[in-house]
Amino acid sequence: MSDEPTTRRAAPPGTPSPVSRTSRRAAGAAPAGGSGTPGTVWFTRLVVVAVVLAALNLRPAITSLGPLLEEARTGLGMSGTVAGLLTSVPAATFAVFGIAAPRLARRFGPAAVVCAGLAAVAAGLLLRPFAGGTPGFLAATALALIGIAVGNVLMPVIVKRYFPDRVGTMTGLYSMALAIGSSVVAATTVPLTTALGGDWRTGLAVWGLLAAVAVAPWALVVRDRRHRPRDAAPAGDAAPAAPSPATPSPSGAGERPAGRIVRSRTAWALAGFFGIQATGAYITMGWLPQIFRDAGVPAGTSGVLLAVTMVMGVPLAFVIPRLAARLRHQGPIVVVLGLSGFAGYTGLLIAPAAGAWAWALLLGISNCAFPLALTMIGLRSRSAAGVVRLSAFAQSTGYLISIPGPLVVGVLYEHSGGWQLPLTLMAGLLVPQILLGTLAGRDRTIEDETGMRD
Repeated sequence: MSDEPTTRRAAPPGTPSPVSRTSRRAAGAAPAGGSGTPGTVWFTRLVVVAVVLAALNLRPAITSLGPLLEEARTGLGMSGTVAGLLTSVPAATFAVFGIAAPRLARRFGPAAVVCAGLAAVAAGLLLRPFAGGTPGFLAATALALIGIAVGNVLMPVIVKRYFPDRVGTMTGLYSMALAIGSSVVAATTVPLTTALGGDWRTGLAVWGLLAAVAVAPWALVVRDRRHRPRDAAPAGDAAPAAPSPATPSPSGAGERPAGRIVRSRTAWALAGFFGIQATGAYITMGWLPQIFRDAGVPAGTSGVLLAVTMVMGVPLAFVIPRLAARLRHQGPIVVVLGLSGFAGYTGLLIAPAAGAWAWALLLGISNCAFPLALTMIGLRSRSAAGVVRLSAFAQSTGYLISIPGPLVVGVLYEHSGGWQLPLTLMAGLLVPQILLGTLAGRDRTIEDETGMRD
């Protein structure tokens, strides 16, 4: 039946109550698992395809740049510090615009916001190489990242609402598709650029076409009103970040439940864990090819090594969420992932070129802290309303925490003349990541800690 734990908690995350089942049937929503009428089955499959295509497009804006960073720096006249700023733009954009995602979802519906976000990704990727100079490049990149930001926050909400009995499975599928998109783009950007004439601008712009393809199924999801969950009407597709006292929340509470989330130690621990793992992930995506190139590894091979790091998330991103959903405490997974990253960074310090493939594999394992964090967002709340609040808080706060990391690495790299200090910093950050992840992995929910009603 469900791949979520059904005997350990009275109301485990992702397990709908009898009332919610009745509500969905009354509203004509697709039951979890895709059973029902042919029309319902078709719609369920459409949502699955839409989720996968969205996930494929949530990282190419970042991973396509790493293998061509040196060419882009030369073409745009960037210093190492400015390049570090460029690798910090994703975290800054996600932090700022992730906060707005719940409000936008409340107004327009999460599917519509994700659809618009993918259109922004396509436009940004197609425009940025030809926008003219560093400011235009940064502005177009920011446009694409705004679209990614709302997708990051709302995808767990989409999963919770359309697949309430398959949170672990769908989170794993979404994370696996995200890893595939990251790795394929990292591996093929350099050879694709060569095949298209060798211009780095063309090599970056081509990924906007993939995002354009993803818009179509989301447009169909938005148009089909027959199969929406009952609590996903246009004015209430996502729980508001801070409903007014006069407006009942989805749980029926008349107060401001979003404000209470700051009282939750678990929410803060999860935000810190998310922030530190995001710091490591964006440093890796932005700088890992350059680390290998500085060690004497050819540019094409450096891109493939980044792809190896990303592709580790394909199998593990499917396994880890399912395993995490069955455990009462996700701390042991946090520790294993953190130690893998520590070993990878240590290897890059000692023998970056000689053990390049091993270090890429270890860092790929470590980067699977991202799907684990997404899964814990779903597990640390008992309701879809709680998930959207926790997702917005943990991701926005986490990305805010991660902003300085890539920039600091760029400054240290430029002024120290090597990678010893940056890699030492990256390894050291894994200590608080393990501690905060262990705290966030405890078997409790934000409702238990804050008094928010389900």
